Amino acid sequence: KSQDRGVLAKAITLVESKNSKHQELAKSLIKEILPLTGRAKRIGISGTPGVGKSTFLENFGMYLINQGAKIAVLAVDPTSQITGGSILGDKTRMTDLSGHSQAFVRPSPNGSSLGGIAAKTREAMLICDAFGFDYIFIETVGVGQSEISVSHIVDMFILLMQPGSGDELQGIKRGILEVSDLVIVHKADGDSLQSSELAKHDYKKSLDVLKDKSQWKPPVIRSSSITKLGYDEIFKSINNYFSQFDKDIRKSQLKLWMTDLLKEKFSDKLWQSAALDKFTPDVMNGKVDVMTAVEKIFTEVFSDD
Repeated sequence: KSQDRGVLAKAITLVESKNSKHQELAKSLIKEILPLTGRAKRIGISGTPGVGKSTFLENFGMYLINQGAKIAVLAVDPTSQITGGSILGDKTRMTDLSGHSQAFVRPSPNGSSLGGIAAKTREAMLICDAFGFDYIFIETVGVGQSEISVSHIVDMFILLMQPGSGDELQGIKRGILEVSDLVIVHKADGDSLQSSELAKHDYKKSLDVLKDKSQWKPPVIRSSSITKLGYDEIFKSINNYFSQFDKDIRKSQLKLWMTDLLKEKFSDKLWQSAALDKFTPDVMNGKVDVMTAVEKIFTEVFSDD
């Protein structure tokens, strides 16, 4: 409430912590701040690797600040499945934005989480909402079928694509286009200016086929972080979208959050149980088939005490 950015950073660290004491404190914190949430525009940003998500957010974020807005960026960085480490380099690509008093940039590792987001991205987003930011952007790991889950925790989902990369529609899945509320053809400058117009035409045709006519029709906008092409149009499209935004979507988000927390609790109970270690050797030695073992583990873990 007092707009202390140090407290904001510590609060996000708290909810991301796996320490059991920290988790209890985090639950209390989230309960306290929930009444303060709901004002911010929550926007997911996804796109193929190298499309320039961080560059776009750096420049468009500064554009929004010049419009009088306060910006938070939660940048999710991929975690190595071998070392378990993350580079967390997104902040270094947003030097102007991360150093601005009206902005906050927070990189987080995605760990073992799927869907292009970190395990506690939703909670971090709520903390930023309570803090008083006008726009909260979640920059995902990269485009893929699992990234569709990101669209379920944000109000608006923006897909960045780049021209001149061969078959524009080959590198993306149908599902990601279906959940997109705005498609931006990025890097529309220099030699790519002409091919960006062709890419824009292709995406428009695809969206006409995929999207129900009664729904919001996602605009396709060419943009450049060098020339600032399309920024006014993107800003207008975001405002138009939120002027028609159905607040009942937030109720669906709450239901999904509840479901995810239940899954987390079930998973914790499973991994803390001795049943997994008990049946694993028999499965590996061929004494028990996998499906039978799963049924036995489930019964042992979740049977009434």
